[in-house]
Amino acid sequence: MSLFSLEGRIALVTGAGRGIGRGIAEGFGEHGAKVVCAARTRSQLDEAVAAIEGKGSEALAVEMDVSDLDSIHAGVQAAVDRFGQIDILVNNAGTNVRESMMDVTEEHYDQIMAVNLKGLYFLSQAVVKQMIPRKQGKIINIGSLTTGISLDQVSVYTATKGAVGQLTKAQALELGQHNIQVNAICPGFVVTPLTEKVWANPTMREWGEKGIPSGRLATPEDLVGTAVFLAAPASDYVSGQSIYVDGGFMAGDYWPLPASGGNK
Repeated sequence: MSLFSLEGRIALVTGAGRGIGRGIAEGFGEHGAKVVCAARTRSQLDEAVAAIEGKGSEALAVEMDVSDLDSIHAGVQAAVDRFGQIDILVNNAGTNVRESMMDVTEEHYDQIMAVNLKGLYFLSQAVVKQMIPRKQGKIINIGSLTTGISLDQVSVYTATKGAVGQLTKAQALELGQHNIQVNAICPGFVVTPLTEKVWANPTMREWGEKGIPSGRLATPEDLVGTAVFLAAPASDYVSGQSIYVDGGFMAGDYWPLPASGGNK
């Protein structure tokens, strides 16, 4: 098998109806995987499945609410019933409410925690139970820039994504003995249906592009290569890592030095 081939692998991707999840799901299909597309909105799932099957791979739509454990277990069972196993899990489903720390309500706190952390935790648990007997598996958690830094007005989201980074390490530590590798992808500023409105603001767009050495915002397709690497045999000795796919944003900031620079 090629180091970067996913032929014969079964991948479950949450939040696969749009945005980053949709991009990764389609990318996996193009590299040979059979893809279980999980999300809450059936119409978006059907579109994702049609796109994957239109390029020659197999796919299955599974309606799943990751904040509900019964829904998680039913979705995993549906995937196993159709394809026999799950080799790759991408924990991409996420939610956010942008508001100041002083305005956060218990309802919003519980909502964000339930999807971004509780859902990731217990879906991983459900999938790992059927990976362990086969001594093989890949888990890819989707973090954020806020896995490593803080951004304004997203304190609860930041707490969940910071936890994703630490949980990735804990999962890698416990599951390594079963030949299951666990890593996180931490995307930079990605233009998706959920973020289009933010990046349509000229001030935000200028700020984002100025702070990224690559000079542009990302698309979901920019994450596919890293996801394929972490799902494929090429990464069999990589585990417990959080990889920032951010155009260089986390590398540092620009100094307001005079144009002449130097030591003067």
